[in-house]
Amino acid sequence: MNNQSLLTVEDLWISYDRIAAVRGVSFAVGLGEIVTLIGANGAGKSSILGAISGLLPVSQGSLTLAGENLLGLPAHQRTKRGLAHVPEGRMIFGNLTVEENLRLATYAHQDRAEQDLKKVYLLFPRLDERRHQWGNTLSGGEQQMLAVGRALMSRARLLLLDEPSMGLSPLLVKEIFRVIRRLNEAGVTILLVEQNARLALEVAHRVYILETGQVVLSGAARELRDHPQVQAAYLGG
Repeated sequence: MNNQSLLTVEDLWISYDRIAAVRGVSFAVGLGEIVTLIGANGAGKSSILGAISGLLPVSQGSLTLAGENLLGLPAHQRTKRGLAHVPEGRMIFGNLTVEENLRLATYAHQDRAEQDLKKVYLLFPRLDERRHQWGNTLSGGEQQMLAVGRALMSRARLLLLDEPSMGLSPLLVKEIFRVIRRLNEAGVTILLVEQNARLALEVAHRVYILETGQVVLSGAARELRDHPQVQAAYLGG
C-alpha cells in the first residue's frame, strides 16, 4: 500500500448555530487505503464527510486532496477533482431509470460513459438487469448499489461512504461490503462511516474513533479490534 496521503484533514471544526459538532479533528487517508470513522450517533462522522465534499461549511481547519486545498471550492468542483460522496439515504432520483441515474455522473467525461457503464454493470449485475427500471421501484439494497455505482461513474479517486449498510438485510450488507473490498482492490481509496463497527473494522486498514466531535482513539484496524475500549463500546466485548 502507498503511504502517500490522498486526503488530509487538519484541525477541522464544524458548528451548527454556534454549537461545535466537530472539534479539532485531524486525520489522513492514504492512497489506496480504506479508513473508517466509528462513533455513536451525533459523534460528528457524517458532518465530517459533508464538510469534505463541500455540503457543509467549515468553521476552522484545512482540507486537502492530493495536496490541493479544498476549502472555498464548491461541491461540483470537488467532484471534478475526483471526490465522490454517497450520503446516508442514497439520494437517487426515483423518477429516473437506473441508467439515467448513472449517466448523470458522467457530465465531466461523457466520452468514457459507455466504458464506465460496463464496469458498473459488471460490478453490480443486478443494476444491469434493472437498467430500465425507475429508481423508486428498486429495493433498498439495489438503491444503495445504484448510489455507489453513480459515484463510481464520476471516476472518483476518493469515495466517501456514509452508512452504506443502513436499513439493509444481513445478506445485502455482506454484498455491499464485498463490493467495498473489490473497489479498494481495484484502486479506489475509501473513507467509510459505518455504524456496524465489526464489519467496518474487518474491511478497513485504519480506524479513527470519534466521541462528541473529537478523535479519542486511532490506529490500525487489526490492532483496535482487540482494544478493550473498542471491544466494550462497539463490539459487545
